[in-house]
Amino acid sequence: MSSNTLPVLGMALPLELLPTYRTWLLEQGGRDLEIQDATRPEVLDGDWQPLVARAREALDGFTGRIGIHGPYDGLWMASSDPFVRRMIAERYKRALEFAAELGATHMVIHSPFLFFGHPQMAHAPSNGLQRELEFVHDTLETVLPLARNLGLTLVIENIRDTNPNALLALVRSFNSEHVRLSLDVGHAYLMQQIGGPSPDQWVQEAGNLLGHLHLQDNDGLLDRHWPPGEGRLHWRALFQALSKVESRPRLILEVRHERLAQAASWLVEQGLAV
Repeated sequence: MSSNTLPVLGMALPLELLPTYRTWLLEQGGRDLEIQDATRPEVLDGDWQPLVARAREALDGFTGRIGIHGPYDGLWMASSDPFVRRMIAERYKRALEFAAELGATHMVIHSPFLFFGHPQMAHAPSNGLQRELEFVHDTLETVLPLARNLGLTLVIENIRDTNPNALLALVRSFNSEHVRLSLDVGHAYLMQQIGGPSPDQWVQEAGNLLGHLHLQDNDGLLDRHWPPGEGRLHWRALFQALSKVESRPRLILEVRHERLAQAASWLVEQGLAV
């Protein structure tokens, strides 16, 4: 495969590191970028306009796709408590405002299908799934229209999901191009250790519903966020599966910031991406 047909890598960064990686981000006609600052409550609750202004200055001339990682701490979209669902919606809408000011086109939110949730919910059509879908739809009732109006896609990231079925059912239930799957390959690999499918199988199951990936490696024990090649994930199988996906998902390196260059270099050296 020639270099001009290989997928193009992007990366996840806090705004303060944009100047450090600006040259790399401008390569390949503009790489994908994911800003992580909106995960922090002190940013969302503060005056983030000057922060965004500095970011836009640092990104002058950047032509790649921009996204953000939305808030997630304690935000369980399938909560049975209506008050909690309203609170989550407000948090997401605040983050969407931040994203829109940046000129972003996607926001990552976390899967509601937590391993630690209501034990009587098996995330299956015969046991709890429909109720969970209704709760999530209620949470996003005012969020999704705002995202659509702002030109943003919500990409829902697997966390402790042991298989893709429930998450894909959730994405399909919206019947909207503004809701897609986000695959964290490290999370998928961790769940593979307890019987889940491999990351490349997740890609095959998702197909063109796949809008976004977090690329990171681990040893199957902890969510390490190591550079690719340092853990046990089968990267060649993953990229082979990705070569058959036509939706052009964002490929976001999500590793320790001081090791981002190393992470990108390894995938390039393996002939898997540019």
